[in-house]
Amino acid sequence: MSFVERHGLRTPDQAKLAAEILKRIAAENIEVVRLSIADQHGVLRGKAVTAAEMPGAMENGWSFSTTLLMKDTSHRTVFPVFSAGGGFGVPEMEGGADLVMVPDPSTFRVLPWAPHSGWMLCDLYFPDGRPMPLSTRQLYRGLVDRLGEAGYDYFAGLEVEFHIFKLDDPSLRPTDTGQPGQPGNPPAVSLLTQGYQYLTELRYDQLDPVFELLRRNLAALDLPLRSLEVEFGPSQVELTFPAGTGMLPADNMILFRSATKQICRRYGYLASFMCRPRLPNVMSSGWHLHQSLRDRKSGSNAFTDTRDLLSPVGRHYLAGLLDHAAASAAFTTPTINGYKRYRPYSLAPDRAIWGRDNRGTMLRVIGAPGDKVTHIENRAGEPAANPYLYMGSQIVAGLDGIKRKLEPPPPADTPYETEAPMLPRHLGEALVALRGDDCLREGFGAAFVDCYRQIKEAELARYQLDVSDWEQREYFDLF
Repeated sequence: MSFVERHGLRTPDQAKLAAEILKRIAAENIEVVRLSIADQHGVLRGKAVTAAEMPGAMENGWSFSTTLLMKDTSHRTVFPVFSAGGGFGVPEMEGGADLVMVPDPSTFRVLPWAPHSGWMLCDLYFPDGRPMPLSTRQLYRGLVDRLGEAGYDYFAGLEVEFHIFKLDDPSLRPTDTGQPGQPGNPPAVSLLTQGYQYLTELRYDQLDPVFELLRRNLAALDLPLRSLEVEFGPSQVELTFPAGTGMLPADNMILFRSATKQICRRYGYLASFMCRPRLPNVMSSGWHLHQSLRDRKSGSNAFTDTRDLLSPVGRHYLAGLLDHAAASAAFTTPTINGYKRYRPYSLAPDRAIWGRDNRGTMLRVIGAPGDKVTHIENRAGEPAANPYLYMGSQIVAGLDGIKRKLEPPPPADTPYETEAPMLPRHLGEALVALRGDDCLREGFGAAFVDCYRQIKEAELARYQLDVSDWEQREYFDLF
């Protein structure tokens, strides 16, 4: 029996789909398939497998090093993997041992920008068939299932801001390369547009050549674009996608972000989902997550109420997001850079607060009594967030609010003046809040939260040891 059969990893329908994918690979002359997983940061890692090897990979998986789930954003392995338990107390992770990544046939795509190449997301297992507890995609699936047991489906739409620049110098000289723990010099870029002409058609037309590349390639990937928009800052854009259920919006975000970076790079551009690039006059980018719950029995929006803005379920869910906002920030805003967006009067939140159609609040409720598409927009996230953790944190916090029947405070009309708990000012503050949040620790699993915290704390420690340009300017000549 194959690895998949021995451990019961596919339903009969999934097995049928896997067989159909193999036929499609042969019929469409696919020569290589990229098998990928999203690491703790939401960065895709994996291996390219030849078409001839795909039948075996589909049934028995493919080997994948445990160390790839233990790295910070500089690609440095944070844990002492050659010590007992791999530095994590898990014998199966000692010595950089192998995991098994098993392709999910429902995610198969043909990459239009990479001739004869396919792509599939994978799930991770130990060699004995146990799910890998640090796999963010599997963690999110478990949370979606838990929500289903409570009678609801998670429904989410994506609104993502980011920057597209012209690539002037890729910085590929040997002296530019850097090493783990000390990344090399970043590419040199220039702007595609000047800023501050939000949604003007002239600026859109300047960006149309790269927008056309994205439109065509994303459509070929079956990613359902709703709009392409010119954002406020120089070279800043926004793409939106319709809402989907369960795993789909998170998987779509992973594919969209990776695809956009690859497409742009092939044509001489650089797409950056960094929240606030260190370039003159650029604006911060956010990822606004639109979300609601669907009642599994009726199929209706569980947030809709005939008389009030939100149903009782919607109010409880909203209150849960507010109650866990500080700890959830470790997932919604996982980079050091992302906290430089939280500032007053900036179309970004600075405190855990909600409002009716108010873009200055953390949670913007969009809808009206009787409106079938009433939903909550979380404006706290950054575009670099791992979607499985961002969306998963919403499910955990929202379910807790429903379970405890929490009630939110009154909506804020003046979000930067109303008294409310402040959002964390830096990543370290968010990690402290996460450490003390029993609900999120239980929801994601204590082992995962501890591992994640250690990775992010190592990243933070490297940052705090570095002497910044600000410090040099401020103190070098003064003292």
